[in-house]
Amino acid sequence: MIELKSPAEIARMHVTGRFVAEVLTEVGRLADVGVNLMDLEHHVRGMIEDRGAESCYWDYAPSFGKGPFRNVICLSVNDAVLHGLPHDYVLRDGDVLTADIAVGIDGWVADSARTVVVGTPAEEDLRIIRATEEALEAAIAVARPGNRLGDLSAAIYQVARSYGYPVNTEFGGHGIGRTMHEDPHVSNRGHAGRGMTLKPGLTLALEPWLARTTDKIVYDPDGWTIRSADGSRTAHSEHTVAITEDAPLVLTRRESENVAPVEQVSDAPAH
Repeated sequence: MIELKSPAEIARMHVTGRFVAEVLTEVGRLADVGVNLMDLEHHVRGMIEDRGAESCYWDYAPSFGKGPFRNVICLSVNDAVLHGLPHDYVLRDGDVLTADIAVGIDGWVADSARTVVVGTPAEEDLRIIRATEEALEAAIAVARPGNRLGDLSAAIYQVARSYGYPVNTEFGGHGIGRTMHEDPHVSNRGHAGRGMTLKPGLTLALEPWLARTTDKIVYDPDGWTIRSADGSRTAHSEHTVAITEDAPLVLTRRESENVAPVEQVSDAPAH
């Protein structure tokens, strides 16, 4: 069932979203050569506790995971892209790190993800990160009343295709509000003009993620971490967005975030 939120409820989600944005900003600041993933995990645990928030990940046990998730943030490195289980790994120069977090405050949830390069960036890594950011902004731009769910999916896919990246449809965006995962599912590939009509009060976590040369995935032995099947590097960008009577409201926008210029999408082939 899809639950439309009132303006007051969206405002409460926005409070959570601002905290999620703060956490991801802090993770991006701390992610550096020589930093252990578990140090980031424990730092975020402290932020959540200090804020009086509640992790949506701790003890989460969906059908696609292996047992309860016992961490508060997903940290995925290089060819890992989704549900990365924090572990004893020290970041190296040139690593690509994706951080994904969802928390609740006073019963209202927000979810967001970002990918950063640790140390010296390679152009091909910056390129795929930029592609996910532009795909996300393209979807946000059409998240308006009267448009269709397929318009969001088509916007994401169009950007990915313009960069030459394949798109996986097993995992995508989702509704969000009182819980982390609500209806509807938002595929990262679809057809414009199809699907449910978007209405004010609908809140969605939009999350394009890409691997450079494959749309196939594999799981680590930990039962959680999802990697590109061919070992190619990955990126993931996500925001929680509310559809309003006016412009879409991004509830997890980071203050220092550089909004990707959608109109400047590259049409060069992927490396």
